[in-house]
Amino acid sequence: MLERLKEQVVAVAKEADRLGMCRHKSGNFSIYDPETGYVAITPSGVSRDVLATGHICVMDLSGRVIQRQVDLKPSSEAMMHLYIYKERKDIRAIVHTHARYSTAFAIMNKPIPPIVYESAYLGKTGMVPVAPYARAGTVELAVKVAEVMKDNEVCLMESHGAIAAGSSLEDAFLKAQYVEEIAEMYYITLASAGGAEPKALPPEELEKWAYPKEILL
Repeated sequence: MLERLKEQVVAVAKEADRLGMCRHKSGNFSIYDPETGYVAITPSGVSRDVLATGHICVMDLSGRVIQRQVDLKPSSEAMMHLYIYKERKDIRAIVHTHARYSTAFAIMNKPIPPIVYESAYLGKTGMVPVAPYARAGTVELAVKVAEVMKDNEVCLMESHGAIAAGSSLEDAFLKAQYVEEIAEMYYITLASAGGAEPKALPPEELEKWAYPKEILL
């Protein structure tokens, strides 16, 4: 069931581990299939070096498990994924990471401003907001994150990590990588400037970008 989607989930989970974005079984990944109404999601407690398609669990949006290995459960943070899918009908994939720089800002409860043009890929404002704290795995956290994600493609979770959503798993994962890279740039800039805030790009400036008309195709 959903074998092609399971393959994508496994590939991205392994790549996130390789990049250091989700070490020690942390983080979780999912894809929503609108045809079946099912979600393919990483299991709880399986190391990425052994993760295979057979480990990926399938759920519906109500939280009912449709398919799993007998000894496995879906990610303990599955409800967060399901609440976002129910809130955002345009979202098809979700990536939750514990990457170092973005998580550092999550711990500080500090949004990441749009300091470089890559921020434009993260949504209309380019800002990475922070969802208020709630304990990991709870419906309370799912509700708080889904509320922030109503108007955003990415966000941090206070004292927790980062989450990115997209039209595909590739799209969501790219956003997650941008969040971490911009968080690192922001950290270095703050440290170099003695904590002084760098200039942020306004939304109207981010919206002005266009492919150069001088390039004749």
